[in-house]
Amino acid sequence: MASGSLAIHPAFREALYGYAFYYPLFMAWLWIIGGLWYFARWENSHRDGPEHPPEGPPQPPASILIPCHNEAENIRDTLAYALATEYPAFEIVAINDGSSDRTGAILDEVAQGEARLRVVHLLSNQGKAMALRAGALAARHEFLICIDGDALLHPTAVAWLMSHLASGRRVGAVTGNPRILNRSTLLGKLQVGEFSSIIGLMKRAQRIYGRIFTVSGVIAGFRRTALHRVGYWAEDMVTEDIDISWRLQMDHWDIRFEPDALCYIYMPETFKGLWKQRLRWAQGGVEVLRRHGSHLLKWRQRRFWGVALEYLASVLWAFSMLALILIYFTGLVVPLPPAWRIASLLPQWNGIVLGLTALVQFAVSLFMDHRYEPGRRFLRNYFWIIWYPLAFWLVSFLTTLAAVPKTLFSRKPRRARWTSPDRGIRPVEGEPE
Repeated sequence: MASGSLAIHPAFREALYGYAFYYPLFMAWLWIIGGLWYFARWENSHRDGPEHPPEGPPQPPASILIPCHNEAENIRDTLAYALATEYPAFEIVAINDGSSDRTGAILDEVAQGEARLRVVHLLSNQGKAMALRAGALAARHEFLICIDGDALLHPTAVAWLMSHLASGRRVGAVTGNPRILNRSTLLGKLQVGEFSSIIGLMKRAQRIYGRIFTVSGVIAGFRRTALHRVGYWAEDMVTEDIDISWRLQMDHWDIRFEPDALCYIYMPETFKGLWKQRLRWAQGGVEVLRRHGSHLLKWRQRRFWGVALEYLASVLWAFSMLALILIYFTGLVVPLPPAWRIASLLPQWNGIVLGLTALVQFAVSLFMDHRYEPGRRFLRNYFWIIWYPLAFWLVSFLTTLAAVPKTLFSRKPRRARWTSPDRGIRPVEGEPE
């Protein structure tokens, strides 16, 4: 019995080691194939760039919702870009969620001279989900374009989002394409590549495979009828965008990705800010899996199984890596049976294959995304993104490990409140290039 049980150990160790290093390999090629399919089928056909949205019959009016809390530094620019939107009929509804700075006063000042802007004031900080709900109820139109209080809309972004929302009665939401402005540090440059090679490529592939993990909380369009059916945004989820995406698709609404719907944003450029942001993202994923996991077991939700399994597999990957690390360092301190010993955490030939695949993935995704970059700086971004695995894979690994116990052992959910994010180092001009 002892020898038989020991015989299982090498197989288990090899399975653990193989999963830790081959799971990223499999997912990378899945994203590459799906992204190229999307690019060939939709993105690269009959398109002249973001500046030229599809022509067609007059599209219905839209309401641009801007929830904001303590955005006095940014809100004027956000409103200026939103008001410059090139779309036949739209209104802007800005929701001041109990700001303690001059956000409310600035909104009222701008609204006095602009008939297209209306302001909703909430007396106390209710959280982004409640602010969005208030804006949706105050909006005059069926179609809602939601952006953050520090986001800068491209003039044609609304037209691109509306081309999907108005195209079919089952289209419940469309997510846009955030572009990062601050690129003065290594973290900023890495995130430029990340949004292309990881986030953008994943959304393209997920759109091909049938379901999208989440719309972008920075820029997304919604059909109010769909939101009403699922109860609008959840107030007790740290990432309301992931939750609303899952609930809409579980209610059989279609969610799409539109890369030409551009929106310019600022991202964290300190490790502390990056950690807080990615921990919140990881916690949001675990929250929706815990809340909606049992509902996904139903056969009628089978089209969503792929997205849920993809996320669950990523969580298991993090814990597989943790197990390997613990076994390796334990072996350095105490003697382990030969079947359990791990000579090195560094991959050998499979690591070379994984590294080459990562370079292919980065090249493919940046090639597809370079049309949205100022000056078409493909090679410059490619140089920086090759360092991505050293920084962001480690951050993703650690935040997942921290988010799982934090979420699973948390008490009764509380209303998610606003926090002040790290928005990095701003360019002197303060505008996108």
